Amino acid sequence: MRLAFMGSPDFAVPALRALVAAGHEVVAAYCQPPRPAGRGQNLQPCPVHRAAEALGLAVRYPAKLRGNTEALAEFAALDLDAAVVAAYGLILPRAWLDAPKRGCINIHASLLPRWRGAAPIHAAILAGDAETGVTIMQMDEGLDTGPMLMEGRITLGPRIRLPDVHDALAAIGADLVLTVLADNPPAVPQPAEGATYAPKLSRADARIDWSKTAVAIERQVRAFDPWPGTFTTLGTDPLKVLDVALADGEGEPGEVLDNALTVACGEGALRITRLQRAGRAPAAAADFLRGLAVLPGSKLGA
Repeated sequence: MRLAFMGSPDFAVPALRALVAAGHEVVAAYCQPPRPAGRGQNLQPCPVHRAAEALGLAVRYPAKLRGNTEALAEFAALDLDAAVVAAYGLILPRAWLDAPKRGCINIHASLLPRWRGAAPIHAAILAGDAETGVTIMQMDEGLDTGPMLMEGRITLGPRIRLPDVHDALAAIGADLVLTVLADNPPAVPQPAEGATYAPKLSRADARIDWSKTAVAIERQVRAFDPWPGTFTTLGTDPLKVLDVALADGEGEPGEVLDNALTVACGEGALRITRLQRAGRAPAAAADFLRGLAVLPGSKLGA
């Protein structure tokens, strides 16, 4: 089939590669524009941009779509059978959705209608969902509201972390979209009830609120690894919290309860098992404490 691919982050790369490997004619890859990154703030292309160039594909990155008549004309002129979309980062207006013969087909990393929105994988782990998955959806103008074409599911274990779920769902999405393009299954409307939303995350979401339950904070650490991460403070010093385990104990939220970095939460307690000081390498708690004493009664996040 004659396709355009529209995606930006690492999650979208396996689908792009799968489409090319399957013999589809991907005539253009659309992604977010290069952005400043790193110490030098040099412009860096996104993962899909890099992957598309390595595959010899034409890359386009309009800064906006709405009202961009020139970009729309170029898109329509591609004479596409379909466009495959995976975490592109821009809302597609109606004229863009209607341009390909089979419209635009989205790879979404949740079991719709649960976790519509920008951060569905984070949200599923944070909520303690027993399972999640990928939905292949025929796109409409709503936020992940289009009819469903196919889904794949995975179980979420009690200690699973974001990278494992991300990589599993990216691979499932790549396989499913090939099947959808080949078989053209009937579209099924999403259920009218049960929709939840996963808003876009920011660095501000990384701060630990010790007044929350130990269970909620433990999920946050797993859900936000590696981005946006989780951190707390000791005095004025930020500490990245890389891993924790549920523990016994009680006290004021944020209070260090023992010499093993057990910290009281709003309900229950957590033992910090791996963390990182600014400018230092990640360390196991025992190694960290040899370099910086954190005495019982100290307060984190104050």
